Amino acid sequence: MKTVQFLSMFTFLTLFFASCSDDDNTPDIVNEEEVITTLMVTLNPDSSGAVITMESRDLDGDGPNAPVKEVSGSFVAGTSYTGNILLLNETETPPENITDEVEEEDEEHQFFYTIGDGLDVTMEYVNFDGDGNPLGTQIKLTAGAASSGTLTFTLRHEPKKPNDGTLADAGGETDITQTFNVTVE
Repeated sequence: MKTVQFLSMFTFLTLFFASCSDDDNTPDIVNEEEVITTLMVTLNPDSSGAVITMESRDLDGDGPNAPVKEVSGSFVAGTSYTGNILLLNETETPPENITDEVEEEDEEHQFFYTIGDGLDVTMEYVNFDGDGNPLGTQIKLTAGAASSGTLTFTLRHEPKKPNDGTLADAGGETDITQTFNVTVE
């Protein structure tokens, strides 16, 4: 009888320790959200003219201070501009280039551009993810007739791809959105 109890206890302990092995489950890798303090859009005219920059810097993040925004000048009517979007985390020294991470995870990100009423510009994607869907860290802006209005840049994390080019269809989470007042002369 003691032999049966000993074998039962031995079997139970063997099964218990084998089931508690930590090599059966690999923990999921946690990909933390990026901290983005700065969005800088640099647009170079395809012909002659000045480079236009739009910059939003929010060094306190979700703190009480509003972002500081600057637009370097007006777009020239009838001119096309090509450029790029730079995202930085300036809470680190040196600042971390978040654009590199967005481009590495291109299938999980997309920039969207919203042109406010009255502004005569068009926007085009220049770069795409590995599946051929828009990414948008490189862009082309074409200025139409003299006008003024707003231009909004929104980076979505994990949008539906492909989508119809609207934020409503894309879904996902907004990593950053910034609106600039711009003029075409």
